[in-house]
Amino acid sequence: MAKETRSFAVIGLGAFGSTVATELARFGNRVIGVDLDERRVAQITPVLASAVILDTTDEMALRDAGIDQYDVALIAIGRDIEASILATMNLKMLGLGHIWVKASSKTHHRILSKLGADRVILPEQEMGRHIAQMLNNPVVQDYASLGNGFSVVNIVVPERMAGRAVGTLGVGTAYDLRLLGLMRGTEFRPCDDGGLTLARDDKLILLGKRAELRRFGDAL
Repeated sequence: MAKETRSFAVIGLGAFGSTVATELARFGNRVIGVDLDERRVAQITPVLASAVILDTTDEMALRDAGIDQYDVALIAIGRDIEASILATMNLKMLGLGHIWVKASSKTHHRILSKLGADRVILPEQEMGRHIAQMLNNPVVQDYASLGNGFSVVNIVVPERMAGRAVGTLGVGTAYDLRLLGLMRGTEFRPCDDGGLTLARDDKLILLGKRAELRRFGDAL
């Protein structure tokens, strides 16, 4: 069965917006890029289905460009908070189904949330937390926050633990965590019975509260 694609409008084609737009297009989605800067629009035109020079603070301009016909909009306008807020308001008035917005500060975040944005992103803070997690514990290769204190982490098995059975790690007993499986190279291995033998550089995929994940990582 073919993957169902969606349509995305990415408003603001700076480093953040253009990266998101390019990746969405690479995944096979229909993407329109929008910016007031002619140079930015010209740079991304070869990559996207369409790209337009547009003032998104103008509701009629958005409507005329058909932005309201897209499934999701990402407003990635950088430092112009007023333009970001007006674009969000205009897209809400146009009835666009899902609106994600990049915020530049906590105050900006609160305003956008009040306006009804479906998701407000603080990329620098989120990436900062991400990097701090990995710097704090070298065995943590990657992690994703799921909200309410839960995260999924990718932990590298150290050499001294090679040869041990998964069931001896204490996951689910000594540690209130769930082992979702492990990656061995590019291959996923389930760990349902606990009998799988660990190899050096295996990557354990664990779900749990951050404090418990930290305690487990420190024990390694």
